[in-house]
Amino acid sequence: MPGGRLTQQERQQIALGLADGLAYAEIARSLDRPTSTITREVMRNGGPTAYRADLAHRATEHRAHRRRQAAPQGAEAPPQAHGRDAEAVREYEETFTTVMMASGAPKMMSRVMACLTLTDAGSLTASELVQRLQVSPASVSKAIAFLESQGLVRRERDERRRERYVVDDDVWYQSMMASARSTARLVETAREGVGILGPGTPAAARLENIARFLDFVSESIARAAEQAREILHTKPETTSDDPA
Repeated sequence: MPGGRLTQQERQQIALGLADGLAYAEIARSLDRPTSTITREVMRNGGPTAYRADLAHRATEHRAHRRRQAAPQGAEAPPQAHGRDAEAVREYEETFTTVMMASGAPKMMSRVMACLTLTDAGSLTASELVQRLQVSPASVSKAIAFLESQGLVRRERDERRRERYVVDDDVWYQSMMASARSTARLVETAREGVGILGPGTPAAARLENIARFLDFVSESIARAAEQAREILHTKPETTSDDPA
């Protein structure tokens, strides 16, 4: 059923669909599943090029077993704000984490970033992160240090003098600008190579084309990020029934 867990047969169909080059949405339609379910399944189990149905099925059973062992008997998920489905939120957090990992971020850093991003306040203390993620304080500290070095989180003190870790509204703008700067450095390096290898040579021509391409991409990223920056600060619309 669409709302149940994926079966081994469905995972085999996903693997066949990926081998045929089908998009996640096409695979999802053939299985009568949400596209997000297929995306999460694939990204959590090696990505589109490394996905294996049997390995994915065993990994899922192993995760479910570990989760049952870790959960105290009779424990229930804490109630969610705004009437959210706790299980749906947990699964989405896993999807968010997996996609961040696929983009190159380490696992624990991705988990912490996802946890912070999906809170309404956009901030948590170290103890809150430890409790939510069920990891050691040292793991949280290491992840925060990495994220802070990348400009993705910052620290502040709350009214109780506790240190809180905050995801700013501007974090994705800063990330895009950092990407643009990194790409611009590649442009400079490629153009240095043109002079060294000799203008007009095949290798120099290749480097010049790379530089021109990356220069265009870098400028486009920076320009688009500047133009769209205000979107990150858009507040949700309130209805007449909402508090002011």
